[in-house]
Amino acid sequence: MLRQYELVERVKEYDPDADEAMLNRAYVYTVQKHGTQTRASGDPYFSHPVEVAGLMTDLKLDQETIATALLHDTVEDTLATIEDIEANFGPEIARLVDGVTKLSRIEQMPENERAAENLRKFLLAMSEDIRVLLVKLGDRLHNMRTLHFIKKPEKRQRIARETMDIYAPLAERVGMYEYMREMQLLAFEQLEPEAYETIAKRLSQLRAQDGGQVDAIALAMKQALAEAGLQVEVSGREKHPYSIWRKMAERHVSFEQVTDIMAFRVLTEDENDCYRALGVLHRTWQFLPGKFKDYISTPKTNGYRSLHTSLMYENSMRVEVQIRTREMHRLNEFGFAAHWAYKQGNRPDGQVGWLRDLIEIVDASHDAEELLEHTRMAIYQDRIFAFTPKGGLFQLPKGATPVDFAFAVHTDLGAQTVGAKINGRHMPLRTPLANGDVVEIVKGNSAEPQLSWLGYVVTGKARAAIRRAVRLKERAEVAEIGQKLFDEIASRVPARVGKKALKKALERLDMEEDDDLYYAIGAAEIEDRDVMEALVPGCTEALPDTPEWGKRQISIRGLTPGVAYTLAECCHPIPGDRIVGTRRTGEKVEVHTIECHELASGIDSDWLDLSWGKRAAGAVGRLRMTLYDRPGTLAEAAGIFAQNHANVRALEQVQNDPPFAGYDIDLEVQDLGHLNRIVSALRASDAIAQAERV
Repeated sequence: MLRQYELVERVKEYDPDADEAMLNRAYVYTVQKHGTQTRASGDPYFSHPVEVAGLMTDLKLDQETIATALLHDTVEDTLATIEDIEANFGPEIARLVDGVTKLSRIEQMPENERAAENLRKFLLAMSEDIRVLLVKLGDRLHNMRTLHFIKKPEKRQRIARETMDIYAPLAERVGMYEYMREMQLLAFEQLEPEAYETIAKRLSQLRAQDGGQVDAIALAMKQALAEAGLQVEVSGREKHPYSIWRKMAERHVSFEQVTDIMAFRVLTEDENDCYRALGVLHRTWQFLPGKFKDYISTPKTNGYRSLHTSLMYENSMRVEVQIRTREMHRLNEFGFAAHWAYKQGNRPDGQVGWLRDLIEIVDASHDAEELLEHTRMAIYQDRIFAFTPKGGLFQLPKGATPVDFAFAVHTDLGAQTVGAKINGRHMPLRTPLANGDVVEIVKGNSAEPQLSWLGYVVTGKARAAIRRAVRLKERAEVAEIGQKLFDEIASRVPARVGKKALKKALERLDMEEDDDLYYAIGAAEIEDRDVMEALVPGCTEALPDTPEWGKRQISIRGLTPGVAYTLAECCHPIPGDRIVGTRRTGEKVEVHTIECHELASGIDSDWLDLSWGKRAAGAVGRLRMTLYDRPGTLAEAAGIFAQNHANVRALEQVQNDPPFAGYDIDLEVQDLGHLNRIVSALRASDAIAQAERV
């Protein structure tokens, strides 16, 4: 553990003007407050914040961050308060300590809820000051280094899983690769102990057998580059066990089949030398196609810059090579922390974009599950690069579609997307993008996010925005149904219902807005009698137990199938059918034809008398056809559909009994008359033995 004077000396080495007295006060304060508390290792508890502060000095962070690291557990684990911190160390340090403390106080919550709330507080605190994240990552790294002292294996597993899923990816997204690699390695050791031990043993065996091969390859590279007039540093290392294990899992190969276990780093003087070194290595050893990545001209979101390539060395050995300048290397290993000089007043620009996306996800996510899903998507996926027609560059996860791209450009553009051109060609919105694609989004002013997009978007930002838009639309449409039902309910009370009566009813029901009541009615969250009693107290005493039904039809015109209501699969209602709706609490209204046999099973649900309304949009009807089993009959049926302007949505063969073949066909039709005309045309055809609606 660092002694008090050693910690202060470390800070003074890179910041001679640091407030030595304040740092000493912070050190003494944490020692006194934590007192006799001990960690699972048996060490004094204050050794932990002191070591975290030491990690922050390695990053050469400002004195406020060092003090925050020293004090970060005092509010959570001692009797100290934020007010005490502010009185002793000022408002800035108090704010930073509060930001870190909020993330830790919720560890007693249920796992998913706790993890989601942790993330929510974390992201919001990060958006205000990135130093909160740096201290938290240092805190987590030191906790991982001492994780083996915790006796309960389930607690070790939980902490390791959280580190692997959240903190290591966040370290990577801010470019702190040293932290990321160590966190992954320590978490892997706990989560997959057998795999870790096996790979570690194999690496140890290879190390004993290679006879200095890593050093020999590094020397050969350095000599080849020196002959070309380049003064460089070359270092080699073997990949750590987690990196090898992940490659084995992704490629479904054994340890022996992983050929690129060794990686080398070439450090040059300037950017031009990076490209010169790349040319020398490619001329000297065979380059593996598809393995070259230029992160200098197109840096990663976290600011990472380097050239990556893979070479075929002697004896068919694959080696990975990273080429970068010394300054790039410093920034790459410690990311935003390397940008944060102790006197720098401005934050690194690179953090703004992806942090803004994460904050949008926090705002759009509905519950703990969604928040965890969306943020993990946002921080933990391999990237591709795609361009706008004007040359704007956007990084997206592999598998991203034009819809993901549109939301990455701007949330409003994503919401208005109706089509896309990829490299000048119109392509389906579900098309996966490739590196270097130029994407032009076609938008419509009246367009809105579609529920079907959730089937293929991959970014957390897009999924969160789509789900939020769908939820808002669903609430609006359910409230619209509820308003129509409210009018019908209000007609049954023995008084005229005006604004004053409605306002009083909302107070009695403990609701704030009219829409809250309408939504509760539409979603069957409140009984008709309760609404009537709220409007006119005492009016329900003389009512029969069985409510009247069917006095006034509720129109569903203008509402969206799948949002406020669903069309029943059992009877496939279409405009022109006499329809009713079944309604259960927490479920969408399900629309059936009045003759549907399945209605008997919904007797326990609330029934609504529905109508399509004037000029209702079309729907999908289902037909069953029996064709003569000979060439051309199915084509003739398809011709009848085309002549009648009906689009086939689905076709399934349900019977194969020569000389007949039976098919179920889903058709987009305008109304009942349209469907009946098609059935009549099918029955008149010599190719079709039978046709009927099902």
